Amino acid sequence: MTRYVGAIDQGTTSTRFILFGHQGEIVACGQKEHRQIYPKPGWVEHDPLEIWHNTLQVIEMALQGAGLRATDLAAVGITNQRETTVVWDRKTGQPLHNALVWQDTRVDDLVSAYAREGGQDRFRSRTGLPLASYFSALKLKWLLAQIPAGLALAQAGDALFGTIDSWLLWNLTGGTSGGQHLTDVTNASRTQLMNLDTLAWDPELLAEFGIPRACLPAIVPSSQVYGEASIATLKGVKLAGVLGDQQAALVGQACFKPGEAKNTYGTGCFLLMNTGNAPVPSRSGLVTTVAYQFGAEAPCYALEGSVAITGALVQWLRDNLGLIRSSQEIEALANEVPDNGDVYIVPAFSGLFAPHWKASARGVITGLTRYANRGHVARAALEASAYQTRDVLAAMERDSGTALRELRVDGGMVVNELLMQFQADILNVPVVRPRVAETTALGAAYAAGLAVGFWESREELVKNWQADKRWQPRMGEEQRSQLCRSWQKAISRSLDWID
Repeated sequence: MTRYVGAIDQGTTSTRFILFGHQGEIVACGQKEHRQIYPKPGWVEHDPLEIWHNTLQVIEMALQGAGLRATDLAAVGITNQRETTVVWDRKTGQPLHNALVWQDTRVDDLVSAYAREGGQDRFRSRTGLPLASYFSALKLKWLLAQIPAGLALAQAGDALFGTIDSWLLWNLTGGTSGGQHLTDVTNASRTQLMNLDTLAWDPELLAEFGIPRACLPAIVPSSQVYGEASIATLKGVKLAGVLGDQQAALVGQACFKPGEAKNTYGTGCFLLMNTGNAPVPSRSGLVTTVAYQFGAEAPCYALEGSVAITGALVQWLRDNLGLIRSSQEIEALANEVPDNGDVYIVPAFSGLFAPHWKASARGVITGLTRYANRGHVARAALEASAYQTRDVLAAMERDSGTALRELRVDGGMVVNELLMQFQADILNVPVVRPRVAETTALGAAYAAGLAVGFWESREELVKNWQADKRWQPRMGEEQRSQLCRSWQKAISRSLDWID
């Protein structure tokens, strides 16, 4: 009897395999971190083979930990760090270069060159995305130019491109022995090569970027049976759901109605609002993206604001400054002071993402006096996540014409009570943490389970969602306005640092 659905959650810093029961409860989990490779300032890489080997290990860890076998699983879904770009050899299965991570900024010069010819928004009407180093197209263009005979191999279909979902799915379904070369609509919508209206690779965009069609995966719905796993631990299990990590969290939070939104606090921060079955163009620095597509249904779209550095700022305080020994210490240190002491941190380590899209920005710490201490810096680091979220939400409300009634939150930082209360205060709306905090993996599991009938409908998923804790705003408007004015002043200091 198949009693569970599994989800591979391949993130920026680690890979997990989580097993879920019918109520969305977590049954077992295996997790393993992978290396962050920094060849030059602003360059961020991952080893695709390390990620693949870790995936195999965490699957085995979770199954063994729960005493389960492949026959206990109805299906497996995949969710992944988006935009991270992999190119591999179809015949050998070997990566032809390390993966270029979504945070990587090595294509900034290419971004500038394309923007000079038609502006930063020259492809926005078709892709929903501005020109930025964030997305996959220019990363792929760079890789094909660097890999020996890369363009020729891609034209012949011997060099395959994929985001991490494609790389894992290809390997899971056989690799060099008939592996499926696929990506779902949510991941394809982050490449800057897919047309949002047709949900197909756009020939004009491929020509503009110089990308051969032969190297690209087929685009499929987010919930559909793609094939069966060929690896020993999952032999015969249906692979039936793929969602980019932030869209997966939207599904895991059961945000199926237009106007419902979630924010995920991880390495970065990602706020998505469901906008229904029509893409909503942004005039405020957000991106328009595919939220999900279940089987033959019409696709659902979302507005998204992406913040590059949130949880990574806490890691920076730990690893680079030695201010704390573990990330968990940040809340206690921040609670040693009653407020931020007028200290603000703008963590524009790789530029500013939504809604500013300023690649030339760099991180700053402002407002320092002799009064400031470690606690103020810790508090400013946490508050930076909340301020950046507020900037994105304000843009989202302008674009959608919808005022948010509550914000559903997930990700590693939602255990931080100080941050969650400050987020509610600075937004002036309730912030709600769900009972199952692992919403990214849950969303992938939901997509897979829907495809095989483990869950019958979205209504069943909505019933599964339950609040764990709700934070109500309690800050006065005058204080809120003053803090936000100071934050905007700090933002202005970070701009145009790079000439």
